[in-house]
Amino acid sequence: MSSTIATPVNSQAGALHQAKRNSAVLAARQADRASRSGVWVGLFAMTMSFAAFSSALFVREGTMDWTHLVLPPVLYLNTLILLASSATLEVARRSMTASSPLASPDSGRARTWVFLTLLLGLAFCVGQLAAWRDLRAQGIYLATNPNSSFFYLLTFIHALHVFAGLAALVCLAGRLTAGHSVLRRTFFENTAIYWHFMAVLWVYLFLLCRMKL
Repeated sequence: MSSTIATPVNSQAGALHQAKRNSAVLAARQADRASRSGVWVGLFAMTMSFAAFSSALFVREGTMDWTHLVLPPVLYLNTLILLASSATLEVARRSMTASSPLASPDSGRARTWVFLTLLLGLAFCVGQLAAWRDLRAQGIYLATNPNSSFFYLLTFIHALHVFAGLAALVCLAGRLTAGHSVLRRTFFENTAIYWHFMAVLWVYLFLLCRMKL
């Protein structure tokens, strides 16, 4: 008699557990989709902002006081550094693709590549600071001429967005280092998408400054 009663109870408990698990998985997927959508919306907003700055530059270029600016040589090195950081983060991301959606954060290979990406990102920011100091040493400041104004504006706003990416990388590295936590793969992928965008955006800005400033 007791076994007959226990069987339906165990069945109901198992069904309830499965329902909770399915609900948790569904909620996680919805959160992942929302976060991915948020990233793309943010990137679209940044694209439109820099497109507006580019349009303003093209219009201002036709004025009589437009001169040409010699870019600091360190910008070439900075470009290579940021592209290299994008490559290292992609290696880290691919090292996690074989894991489950809730991947264990004790992946030494991914952690190493993320830390290398972080160091390269910091090196890029230091290089940008060196470029600004180079211009200041030449007596070229924000308000010196229209060219310098656009250069400082474009590179500074891009650097601010790079700092936001560095903050995400620090969080990512922290989660990979803390072996007791759980790292959601979507956060890794969203960070990689944002960082790759920063690299592509910088290549565009670098070419824009080189050709137009």
